[in-house]
Amino acid sequence: MKKLIINGGKKLSGQVTISGAKNSTVALIPASILADSPVTLEGVPDIQDVYSLLDILNEMNVKTSFNGSTLHIDPTEMVSIPMPSGKINSLRASYYFMGALLGKFGQGVVGLPGGCDLGPRPIDQHLKGFQALGAEVENRMGAMHFDTPETGMTGEKIYLDVVSIGATINVMLAAVKAKGLTTIENAAREPEIIDVANLLNKMGANIRGAGTDTLRIEGVEKLTGVTHTVIPDRIEAGTYLSIAAAIGEDILIENVIGEHIESLVAKMTEMGVPLEVEEESVRILATTKKLKPITIKTLPYPGFATDLQQPVTPLLMKTAGESVIIDTIYPKRVNHIPELKRMGADIRVESDTILIKGVDKLTGAEVKASDLRAGACLVTAALMAEGTTEITGVENILRGYSNIVEKLTALGADIQMVETKEKIK
Repeated sequence: MKKLIINGGKKLSGQVTISGAKNSTVALIPASILADSPVTLEGVPDIQDVYSLLDILNEMNVKTSFNGSTLHIDPTEMVSIPMPSGKINSLRASYYFMGALLGKFGQGVVGLPGGCDLGPRPIDQHLKGFQALGAEVENRMGAMHFDTPETGMTGEKIYLDVVSIGATINVMLAAVKAKGLTTIENAAREPEIIDVANLLNKMGANIRGAGTDTLRIEGVEKLTGVTHTVIPDRIEAGTYLSIAAAIGEDILIENVIGEHIESLVAKMTEMGVPLEVEEESVRILATTKKLKPITIKTLPYPGFATDLQQPVTPLLMKTAGESVIIDTIYPKRVNHIPELKRMGADIRVESDTILIKGVDKLTGAEVKASDLRAGACLVTAALMAEGTTEITGVENILRGYSNIVEKLTALGADIQMVETKEKIK
């Protein structure tokens, strides 16, 4: 087991470069197997979710090589094998193999996904889309079995009852080789969807409307390998923006697409955070006065991202008053709150609304990262706190934040990751 030890209260400064987007990468990797020749992905983040996906690919005889930034995927000798359990259950994004295997082989067996415990996250809209295309779907003992008729899948008009990033991408993967036109209405609009569509179009797909609420996919017979660069991670960018505003003196955050974080920048401006937004970077200057309390309501893109709800929470403790967070996407995303209370936070939940009051200080404590973004929240709080904080559950943080210790150390943080023999409960 690993733990993070952070001696907080130190002002940070310098510059940090944002890695490729986790939420793009975990879909781009399954999308790559649809090609008939090798695919190269550049700017891939060095995170645990990538290694978990590569383990799954290797089980299917897909050759891969990864140097921590550039990933080569060769699916030319790939075989479709049943994956009812094991590594396929270890992360949420494994469900993209459902759409990818349907698109490539017309069949597959994929166990139900794992990932962070954020409350119910059903995949009914994914399955609805697959069935509309003509796939037969059956749940057998916790694994999804997919098959298609000999004539293959056929394009269809599909209306998603809920705006879902996962369902939008998964149906897109399944439909890209289906016969005729597939239309996905009420599609999600996130930048990660555009990124996946751009990769597929480079490979020879015919996808229009990515970034709008209607996707049109004209099926093609063949996709070929290409080189593609992953977009910057807007959630990692938002996390470092929050850290910089909370404990920084002058921090430049580079490799940022400003359009992707407009909702966060707007809220930080509303709070009174001094910042300068350039085309590919954001500079956060020292905050010299108490910030203004705000209300945040998470919404599908371009609204405030649910994945930033937890990372931005510690910053709200620097306000003169009470801030409000309403997470309309995952209202049960509150596992970080008891841990923050251990550190002296004045925070509570009332009817799925999170209320945060500004406090004079936080104090180091022993806390546990229950999920990925809760871990980012606790790291920020630990950097702000007086004294030493020990964070367990580090594996959750490493799923989505590339080289976090190295990046924070370069900014002047006193942070180290240690191995422990004790059993962490």
